[in-house]
Amino acid sequence: MGFESDPRQPPQRERLAQRIFPGGTEPDPRFTLANERTFLAWIRTSLALLAGGIAIEAFTADLFLESVRKGIGILLLLLGMLLSGGAAMRWLKIEHSMRHKASLPLPLIVPLLAAAGALAAAVVLVFIVLP
Repeated sequence: MGFESDPRQPPQRERLAQRIFPGGTEPDPRFTLANERTFLAWIRTSLALLAGGIAIEAFTADLFLESVRKGIGILLLLLGMLLSGGAAMRWLKIEHSMRHKASLPLPLIVPLLAAAGALAAAVVLVFIVLP
């Protein structure tokens, strides 16, 4: 006979999952997968910011002063880095909250990302409108 698990007992988590998420109960897989999809959306946004920072530096030499171009490029690259790290931390916090049936954490990175994105857009707009 093979090793069959007891249907009354929940399956054991992998050792790494037990270390990262000690205690709690397994959430509904649909919620875990939704959390992953949200994480991936944040990562796609991070990659777009990185690409934007590279594009500003590579293709706008005739549009902006060098200091402005570098400033916008660096701002976008830093935002992309911050968003990547923030996405990972948010994924972990939400997963932990779901496993412990706690309220979800506030998305603190959202207002920062919105403000920095608005600032970068405003600077670009000023330099496009003004000769």
